[in-house]
Amino acid sequence: MLNRNNTAQAFWQSKLGHAALASIAAMVLMIAVTAQIMPGAASAASPTHPVITAGAALEVA
Repeated sequence: MLNRNNTAQAFWQSKLGHAALASIAAMVLMIAVTAQIMPGAASAASPTHPVITAGAALEVA
């Protein structure tokens, strides 16, 4: 049987574990940054922009 403490510790100290931590940190930072953006600010900035009136929209995944 595997010792879970040693296995988990070995994972987080591996390159893959470091990449996972960096990914988690980046996601948390992105959520924190996007939560600060006011939803109405972008739409109120330029309501008559030609791209917006043409029916095209840019969606960030």
